[in-house]
Amino acid sequence: MRIAINLEQLFYRAPGGTGRYAARLASTMAAQFSSDQVVPFLAWHSRGEMEAVFEKGSLGHARLEAAVRLPFPRPFLFDLWHDLRWPPPTAFSAALRSTDLVHMPYPAVPPVAKPLVVTVFDAGPALFPDAYPRRGVRFHARALMLAAKRASAVITATQAAASEIAANTPVPAELMKVVPLGVDQSRADPARTGEVLARHGLSGTPYILWVGSLEPRKNVGALVRAFVKLVKSGAIPHRLVLVGPLGWLHHGLISDQDRAVLGERLRALGALSEDDLRSIYAGASVLAFPSLHEGFGMPVLEAMVQGVPVVCSDIATLAEVSGGAALRVPPEDIDGWAGTLAQVVQDPKVAQPLVDAGYQRAAQFTWERTAQATHCIYEQLAESGK
Repeated sequence: MRIAINLEQLFYRAPGGTGRYAARLASTMAAQFSSDQVVPFLAWHSRGEMEAVFEKGSLGHARLEAAVRLPFPRPFLFDLWHDLRWPPPTAFSAALRSTDLVHMPYPAVPPVAKPLVVTVFDAGPALFPDAYPRRGVRFHARALMLAAKRASAVITATQAAASEIAANTPVPAELMKVVPLGVDQSRADPARTGEVLARHGLSGTPYILWVGSLEPRKNVGALVRAFVKLVKSGAIPHRLVLVGPLGWLHHGLISDQDRAVLGERLRALGALSEDDLRSIYAGASVLAFPSLHEGFGMPVLEAMVQGVPVVCSDIATLAEVSGGAALRVPPEDIDGWAGTLAQVVQDPKVAQPLVDAGYQRAAQFTWERTAQATHCIYEQLAESGK
């Protein structure tokens, strides 16, 4: 079976967890089921940009030389697909015509005359439109309407997200397939961790960590306010370290007043390489993940892999993903966040059971399992011809 997998998400300024999913799915699928079975395709980009993205994305067995560029830039191409239902990707490439199935790992919906799989992580733009750019809200609404009509299957990563999507979008429950994501199971090298912490100015001081794209639904402002309470109380010596790219509508998420109070105790490192990120996870006292809304919540499991206790929001998707291996706090409970974080960093009897449970929980989520479950869906669709 030959599968066309779109990798356009990797070319966004902030690819996020969706980009990591697309890259890992394509690479793992190619490694497990032979690289000639996976045909990556994307919108028009320069050769240099493609080389940089493929190298940075750790695409491994998903080979650059096999990638197909369509002759239109992304915004124009997606508008053509959604508004004119043209052009089919297969019109421009014999390699794409030879595939048995097309997979879009995020909600963009091309017209194709073969089985189509679309991955949708959540119904966030429908539920929280103010947290997204207006074009993004319109784009997702159009994409999900078309996915309901064109897709042979819609994959999502949690049962909570599947229920949310079925209840708040045109995508019917019978199209939904739940395939949990994987996470990198590689532990940070202790010898390298010291060098990474020193390079980022984090040696010698403990820190609370947050990881993600800075955007409204991640609720970073609430975490900062909780940390301000801890700083003012003198309860802990920690810094708060934020890791990840700027997302949409990121301005004003952290107040100038809170920034002034925290000064050097608030550190924003931006996007990091995967090697550096592993070390930054490993050096943290706790991961704080206060999201208002998530489709999956990959940083929760990434922290667990590195032996870091996790405190996350008490929302359905994170409860499902963490599986009892994290402490959960309502996302807007500032006092609750301050108290729980202080408890975890101050009391090993609280932290160590979270570490032990986290190792066991995270080990269940591998990219190999994600690829195998996804391939089973491909085979079912190919056999049915739908």
